[in-house]
Amino acid sequence: MKKFLYLSPLLFLAACGTQEEKKEAAAINYPSTKVVAHTDTINGVAVADDYRWLENDTSAETKAWVTEQIKTTDDYFSKIPYREQLKERITELLNFPKYGAPFKVGDYYIFAKNTGLQNQAVYYIQKGLNGKEEIFLDPNSMSKDGTVSINLAGYSKDKKYIAYTLNRAGSDWEEIYVMDVANKKQLSDKLEWVKFSGASWYKDGFFYNRFDKPEGSALAAANEYQKVYYHKLGDPQEKDQLIFEDKNVKQMYYGVAATEDERYWFMTKSKGTGNWDLYFWDKNNPAQKDWKQLTSGFANQSYNLDTDGDNIILVTNDGAPNKKVMLVDAKNPDNKNWKELIPEKKEYMDFATTAGKNIFISYLKDVCSYVEQYDYTGKLIRTIQLPDLGDAGGFSGERDSKEVFFTFTSFLYPYTIYKLDIASGKSELFRESEVKFDKTQYVTKQEFFTSKDGTKIPMFIVHKKGVEMNGKNPTLMYGYGGFSAVMNPGFSAARIAFLEQGGVYAMVNLRGGNEYGEKWHEAGKLLNKQNVFDDFIAGGEYLISQKYTSPDYLAINGGSNGGLLVGACQTQRPDLFRVAIPMVGVMDMMRFHKFTVGFGWVDDYGNPDDAKFTKYIHGYSPYHNIKPGVKYPATMITTGDHDDRVVPAHSFKFGAKMQALADKANPVIIRIERSAGHGAGKPLSKTIEEVTDVYSFIFYNMGIEVKKVIKKEDL
Repeated sequence: MKKFLYLSPLLFLAACGTQEEKKEAAAINYPSTKVVAHTDTINGVAVADDYRWLENDTSAETKAWVTEQIKTTDDYFSKIPYREQLKERITELLNFPKYGAPFKVGDYYIFAKNTGLQNQAVYYIQKGLNGKEEIFLDPNSMSKDGTVSINLAGYSKDKKYIAYTLNRAGSDWEEIYVMDVANKKQLSDKLEWVKFSGASWYKDGFFYNRFDKPEGSALAAANEYQKVYYHKLGDPQEKDQLIFEDKNVKQMYYGVAATEDERYWFMTKSKGTGNWDLYFWDKNNPAQKDWKQLTSGFANQSYNLDTDGDNIILVTNDGAPNKKVMLVDAKNPDNKNWKELIPEKKEYMDFATTAGKNIFISYLKDVCSYVEQYDYTGKLIRTIQLPDLGDAGGFSGERDSKEVFFTFTSFLYPYTIYKLDIASGKSELFRESEVKFDKTQYVTKQEFFTSKDGTKIPMFIVHKKGVEMNGKNPTLMYGYGGFSAVMNPGFSAARIAFLEQGGVYAMVNLRGGNEYGEKWHEAGKLLNKQNVFDDFIAGGEYLISQKYTSPDYLAINGGSNGGLLVGACQTQRPDLFRVAIPMVGVMDMMRFHKFTVGFGWVDDYGNPDDAKFTKYIHGYSPYHNIKPGVKYPATMITTGDHDDRVVPAHSFKFGAKMQALADKANPVIIRIERSAGHGAGKPLSKTIEEVTDVYSFIFYNMGIEVKKVIKKEDL
């Protein structure tokens, strides 16, 4: 194991701005934003929307406004004297080789690697585990600014070809291409107007999902009437075979996948991010001429884990909020004939996968992983030994696999890859992180606090050893709370730059996620959404009560649905927080469903046009709950001009209204990233700039004197 140099606690003060400089910087001359009075009446609720014109992202007027906001934000950060120092430190911390777990394709292993500060990870290939690694796909060569990202989407059954998706400038729109594995050459295939799709190979082609070319703005127009196609290798896209569509339903997601032995096709139909219906087609059964429905009514989440002859192995939460594994006879698939293979546990099943005809299941015990290995009869073989409390991933392979790779990380345990022998259960270190980090200098703990309704909520807290609990520590509280997403413990090299300055990092496992199963999710969705905000607010109050921090030193941060969380909490309890950083947030809850894929979020939020939800959603919508003259926390709103998941209009309108109405004591800046989207595929250089601005904004508005770290090798 490689030894890392000790980071000395010795620090010295860097140049820091005076209070006069800070006051001057805070007196921001915001760009002029016109107000166009507009009110909709929805089910008797008056919904004001005076900044709706900012939804037109292609208009010259909006583009000019964006340019002025960027200038204002850049000017603000230029006045923070230690911003460049923080950037240098974050860059230094992130400059180490980063590897992804390898996966096997025939005789070859493919893995992702970033040598240090490359904008995008590069895919490498090698023959056998000891072979020479060669570049397979390098997205950095596909754009000058590093804004092209790629993901491998699926390989052919004969292991000769692999499909990959390509995204540009952070957009969710994808293009699919195909590579020859052995000679590392790209074929002529090119598929467009693809979104949220893999490539499931069947014979000499693959299934994929696509939309028709959108009318109007490709980054804002609603995505409707998704279809499933089969692409035969070498054919132009216009010859692709339509596998499924429903011309009567415009807002539905579909997906089709073939099993490893190509006997079965499975199809999912989903209205959004919640439950779905599952269908299958046994291609070996001549009597079956069409799809056979396994689940109906969008009442649960069931998916195929693998098949074993006539048996379909399913994971489902039907009657089991924490999930269980069932065996379905393909010849008698009615629900009443299902047999329980692995029963539901009191812990939530975070994920299940297969390799070597074994089932690997990761359960969560207070948000930390434990992994069990079963055979296809449901017999428990063993519990996999993990190196610590944290988050495990991977364990996927084919039926003839003899080994699998898995990953492990936690707040103080950098991302590490292990190789597991399936038969013996013995694991060995395959690759460990080379980040320069001494975890003995830090402490992580899990504490529980009580939310408004009496529910116990877990929170992870990380800080340097020896930090005095005097209520004056800069504290960053992060949360998400929605869409069944689990906020697992994980390592961040960039976060070290915050902790080194005496910062406290807290991650709250809010209701709305799936940390404790579907009941935990349901307690934070639809008409229970306010519970999520109450949990986060209670988390802040707990940190204050325990003297970790105080309202003058507490910052909150979250992205996407977490941006909604921050926006709602800062408008509901502006007195509790010093800094608020809502990132790519859903801020206009009355119109989220009218853009791109927003219709899919109705499962979690409810439909604001439905009288059942209108008043409730309007009551917490961040954009609609900004009040004149209120002293809101110092606010940095972030978005990307190519965000077609949560369109930037959410952030534009929220920021414009807050700049106009909020008390001017604290800054409200809108950080708009050019050629960037919702976050996935963001170049490392842009990530470094963004993290630098987040930490700079927090420290500056708390009056923290940022110190330069003296490393042992510098003494």
